[in-house]
Amino acid sequence: MKPSVSVALCTHNGARFILDQVNSIGQQSVLPAQIVVSDDASSDHCVEIAQAAIAELQSQSDLQLQILRNNPPLKVVKNFEQAVSACTGDLIALCDQDDAWHPDRLERMVAEFERRPDLLLLHSNARLIDAQGADLSESLFDAIEVQPFELAWIHGGRAIDTLLRRNVVTGATTVFRRSLLQYALPFPPEWLHDEWLAMVAAAVGRVDVLEDRLIDYRQHAANQVGARRETLLAKMQKALSTRDHTLAARAVRVEVLLDRLLQFGDAVPPETIEKVRKKLAHQRFRASLPQRRMARWLPVVGELVTGRYNQFGRGLHCVARDLLESGGG
Repeated sequence: MKPSVSVALCTHNGARFILDQVNSIGQQSVLPAQIVVSDDASSDHCVEIAQAAIAELQSQSDLQLQILRNNPPLKVVKNFEQAVSACTGDLIALCDQDDAWHPDRLERMVAEFERRPDLLLLHSNARLIDAQGADLSESLFDAIEVQPFELAWIHGGRAIDTLLRRNVVTGATTVFRRSLLQYALPFPPEWLHDEWLAMVAAAVGRVDVLEDRLIDYRQHAANQVGARRETLLAKMQKALSTRDHTLAARAVRVEVLLDRLLQFGDAVPPETIEKVRKKLAHQRFRASLPQRRMARWLPVVGELVTGRYNQFGRGLHCVARDLLESGGG
């Protein structure tokens, strides 16, 4: 039997786009068995719009619907945690309210899970569209500058190495086995839900990627995260910005990850634990650099020689930021 699919659809004032998304789910060549709508204190009619559209699907299939309403709102991470916790399918597809799935999205992704019992999480590329649905002539991977070697590492079973450098997994494109939740729940507040699921999956199992564009990923003013290519000017402005608490917060995120992985015993390879420890040491190093620019040069060059800037970050891009950011104090 084919694995069953649950859709974890999180909403918040999404009346403008929700119908397109629900209709795209109903047009899948392989239909889900369940949709969980977890609404975060919407003040518009997006839940009612979704419910009516899903009712049309239910008249033609055995689709199950569960609606959860939060008041006060849980915010995005805990809202998705609530949604996936209510899912009962073998596979869980994360779903944003403002995107649209291509008709073969589930068929393509379910087939990979059927073919590969070791696969825990699968994500894909996406076509970027604007608020009106017009093609922006750019893919998600183009916008976030995914490199060929990063994809090759993921295909080759080295997703953990890619993800310890930076996140390239977008939740709206992701499907994972429900069994992953035994490790991933609860979602820590320091992490976005999609980054956390991908990282934990890469630590305890296999993560892979389909490079085809399987959804339309809508870019508009109200995106929680979005995907926009940084211009050269924006990169320069970031490099010259004032040092803040971002690096310290990133170190805390790695501490949280390490603490969780250590709870899993033999489920996590020792070499993975060692990589996470080194990542933590690198983040702590960056967070503790001196305020004065000139005082950073020798330690940064020393860290660069170790290779950790390339192993756990974007190489010279991160070096430039650590050397050029102003002290802030």
